[in-house]
Amino acid sequence: MVPVTAHGHSHGDGLPGGWERWSQVPMLRFVVGFIALIGFVTVVALVALWPTGEGRQQAIANADDLGLVSDRVNATVQEQRDGPCSYSTDDNPQTCRELTLIVEDGPEAGALVILPEINLRFDSSIPSMAPSDAVILGYEPSTNTYFFADLDRRGPLLWLAIVFAVFVIGFGRSRGVLALSSMAFTVVALVGFIAPSVLDGNNALVVCVVGASAIAIVSLYVTHGFSPTTTVALAGTLGALLLTLGLAWVFFELSRITGLGTEEALILPFVAGDIDLAALLLGGAIIGALGALDDITVTQVAMVAELHNRRPDLSRGELFASGIRVGQEHIASTVNTLLLAYAGASMPLLLLFSTSDQSLDLVANSEVIAVEIVRTLCGSMGLVAAVPITTAMAALVVSGERHADHDPAEAPDSESVNWEDFSPEEFDGL
Repeated sequence: MVPVTAHGHSHGDGLPGGWERWSQVPMLRFVVGFIALIGFVTVVALVALWPTGEGRQQAIANADDLGLVSDRVNATVQEQRDGPCSYSTDDNPQTCRELTLIVEDGPEAGALVILPEINLRFDSSIPSMAPSDAVILGYEPSTNTYFFADLDRRGPLLWLAIVFAVFVIGFGRSRGVLALSSMAFTVVALVGFIAPSVLDGNNALVVCVVGASAIAIVSLYVTHGFSPTTTVALAGTLGALLLTLGLAWVFFELSRITGLGTEEALILPFVAGDIDLAALLLGGAIIGALGALDDITVTQVAMVAELHNRRPDLSRGELFASGIRVGQEHIASTVNTLLLAYAGASMPLLLLFSTSDQSLDLVANSEVIAVEIVRTLCGSMGLVAAVPITTAMAALVVSGERHADHDPAEAPDSESVNWEDFSPEEFDGL
């Protein structure tokens, strides 16, 4: 067992020596150049694809023409009555719900409104309500009519956001604040750039890839700091993301995904006709994979850097082998991440397919399910690839720093990497 020796070049960024030694480490120079190039291309693309807002306004106008847009007003339930419908008969009894509400805002604020009776047999989506419940009503100015739109859930959602922020900041302190800032930027990028840019008629896949690149760069640097560690993790993230993009594009083409498998996709062409729905789904797959990728890459780089700080005598091959061993456990716990995320969001759909009495292969053949399969498997392959890509770069960078710091005659010989050694057994001497 080799004793752990002190290493006096760590500057709190995970990699010894910090930025001042980047010129002595070829791999770090390559990584910095790669990130600089990606960053430059991303900025240029953001400027070129920045939304004008015209497409969004036209989409709103089209939705209005189709009757998909209406005003929304706040209201409070005063009374709910369930009873026979006005058209109910002894031979055909039917139950209706009648709601009496007080309008809180809009042109008739303070008015008492009685909604048309709602047949509970044909509209079971209307929940049971109690007096003082807050709801949102739709309002049609042309006919001066109101209709039930939804329950008002903004209060509980706001409290949930506050509790979430308290948890994150309470446990993460300043790092938690940075993580929340990163999350806020992600929301702004999705709502302020990606969605309106696609509505402007720009290529949906290009917009999503550019948006994902911007999110990755800003989020990683804001959350983890501008350091060599973060830069290597970012390079691994973007490299794995490019691999995911290539795999998903090939199999979207082979599977002949049209993007017309959902109800939303059928409506969207009438609202914004220039959108390539297949490209939009592919772009969504890239954004979906990004969230899990940065977790893997940051962990792998930090782990390799910590191994080097604890054992600066470890060779490049030993660092890589140890990183892969830990990465295997990370992959095992993460490979189901995308599957569970997509499946959890599609549980009602899965239940409907389970009642269709079709074989599993026919269920998988339907476009709605096929899209999720392609996204899950291609995204998971990107997650798996992120481990060796990031670990290799981190091992090359930290070993390069070591050789820059020490006399080459004192540096141990690099051992060749034996893939049979990548079993989940404990690494001797650690």
